[in-house]
Amino acid sequence: MRQALVTTTAALALLAGTGAAAAEDEFTIQLKWVTQAQFAGYYVALEKGFYEAHGLDVTILPGGPDIAPPQVIAAGGADVIIEWMPAALAARERGVPLVNVAQFFNRSGMMLTCRADSGVASSEDFAGQTLGVWFAGNEYPFLSWMSQLGLSTSGADPDVTVLRQGFNVDPLLQQQAACISTMIYNEYWQVVDAGIPEDELVTFFYEDEGVATLEDGLYATTEQLEDPEYVDRLARFIAASAEGWAYAIENVDEAAEIIVEYDPAGAATFEVQQRQMENIATLITAEPDQLGWLDPAAFDRTVDVLLSGESDPVITEAPEGAWTHDVWEQAMGG
Repeated sequence: MRQALVTTTAALALLAGTGAAAAEDEFTIQLKWVTQAQFAGYYVALEKGFYEAHGLDVTILPGGPDIAPPQVIAAGGADVIIEWMPAALAARERGVPLVNVAQFFNRSGMMLTCRADSGVASSEDFAGQTLGVWFAGNEYPFLSWMSQLGLSTSGADPDVTVLRQGFNVDPLLQQQAACISTMIYNEYWQVVDAGIPEDELVTFFYEDEGVATLEDGLYATTEQLEDPEYVDRLARFIAASAEGWAYAIENVDEAAEIIVEYDPAGAATFEVQQRQMENIATLITAEPDQLGWLDPAAFDRTVDVLLSGESDPVITEAPEGAWTHDVWEQAMGG
C-alpha cells in the first residue's frame, strides 16, 4: 500500500493592494525509495519553507519496492520523479520519454559488499559465485558490469548466479550469497550493524570499477517540457530543492532530524539518518551554485557503461534528447 503523502500546508498569500488571495502552485515529486536521508534536500526544502518561498505547494510521494517512478509519471501521478539514469534510459527506450532536468548526485553510492570468507578478493573471483542485486532498476549497472567482465548471468549454466535480492542484507548474513548489493549510505552499514566487522568485508565501489552510472536524477517527460507553465513550476522546484540540498549538507544533524519527523512509517532513527546524511554529502560534490547541474561527460560515461558488454546491453543505442540544461538554467537565473 502506498505510504502516506507528505505535503506542505496549502498557504494563501494576500496580493498587494487587492485583498485577493492566490494559492501556491501544486507540485508533486515521486521518490525512488522510502523516506530517508537519500532525499534529505527535498524534505529540508519542504520543512524550511523554501518551496513555499518559491510559490509552490509541494507533495512528496515516498517510494517503495512496488513503486516504479517511470510508471508513476507516465500515468500522470507525479510532476517529476527521482530515478537512476540506467533505469530512466531503459524506460525511455521502452517508450516512456524521460528527460533528465537536474542531477544533484554527482557520484555513485552503489557497491558490491562481500564476505571475506567467501573467497572473493577481486572481481576475478566472481565466477562460480552467487551475487545479489536488486531488480528495481538498480540491476542495470550490475548486469552491464558483469557483461564487461565477460561473465554470463543467465542461461542454463551461467558464470555467475544472480540472486534477486530483497531490500535487506539477509543473503549475506545467512551466507546465501558471496556478495550483495549495498549503498554506502544504507545497506553497507546494516551489514556492519548486524555484526560483521568491516575488516571481514570486501567491497567493490562501482566508481572504482569504472562502471559507475548516475543515480537519483530528476526526470520529467518530453510532453511536460513542452508546457511553459509546467517548466516555470519545475524551475522553481529545482531552485528550491538546490537550496534544500545546500542546507542539508551544511546542517547534517538538523537534516537527519527533519527526515525522522517526516518518515511516515516511523522507522527512521536519528542515528541512522545522521550517518546516512554524512555519506550522502560525499556524493554531492558540486559547488552550491552548481547544485543540480548535469555534467554531460557523466551522462556520456553512463551511456557508455550501459552500451558496453559483449552481450545483452542495457540500451541498444545512445539516446538523443535525454537531458536538458534549459530548466536548470532557468532555475538558477541563467
